[in-house]
Amino acid sequence: MKKYLLLLVASQLIFLVGSAQGNKPWNNHQAAVVLTYDDAIDQHLDNAVPILDSLKLKATFYIMGYSSSVKSRMNEWKQLTVKGHELGNHTLYHPCVGGAGREWVKPDYDLSKYTVQRMIDETRMNNLFLQALDGKTKRTFAYTCGDMKVGDSSFIEALKGDFIAARAVREQMHTIDQIDLYNVDCYLANGQTAEQMMDWVNQAIEKKSLLVILFHGVGGGNSLNVTVGEHRRFLQALAKKQHDAWIAPMVEVAEFIKRYQSR
Repeated sequence: MKKYLLLLVASQLIFLVGSAQGNKPWNNHQAAVVLTYDDAIDQHLDNAVPILDSLKLKATFYIMGYSSSVKSRMNEWKQLTVKGHELGNHTLYHPCVGGAGREWVKPDYDLSKYTVQRMIDETRMNNLFLQALDGKTKRTFAYTCGDMKVGDSSFIEALKGDFIAARAVREQMHTIDQIDLYNVDCYLANGQTAEQMMDWVNQAIEKKSLLVILFHGVGGGNSLNVTVGEHRRFLQALAKKQHDAWIAPMVEVAEFIKRYQSR
């Protein structure tokens, strides 16, 4: 009888733990939020990093090795990983498919003129550069301009062994069981107020989903921009939601998703 009662109590505890994990599937939180910053520009170091660090929030910075900011402020970029941020791979030269509406794409870096092998080689070269900066071999990738193919050929298949995940650009949220780690969706920040960005966070909490936010300019540096004030107010509001939302770099969240999905 005693043995039976012990087994009953143990089974109830297992049920309760499982239920709790179901209600809080994201590392014992209802949602996960990943803050990403693209293109390695000075405004990230000057305007984004100080407020992130003051609130002890960790983010992912998607770096191109050929960035002028990385070349002139390499030690500052290197220090980001010491502070717990991720240096993600955003290719060596940021190639994008050129053409109508994308006249800013330089002919030398027009992805439509690349071969798949060139894209693979340049991306792996950037990984080596980033490893020299932070000593890490695990990281994530972000598609440039959301372009996922060279012509009709996907290049990510050959790179899956190099990255834990790859971020795309569709504005969608998914639960942990529905996420494609090599096509992770994100919401683009461009002119939104802090309240509008917090609406995304609240939706993610309600849906128990992953929210990835993509920043470019923060107080300038890119035509896709949020003001310093709205960015600061958003992060301050987000920091107060940490009971419900797990805020971590993409590489940590992706590793968690991978473990969950492999069960």
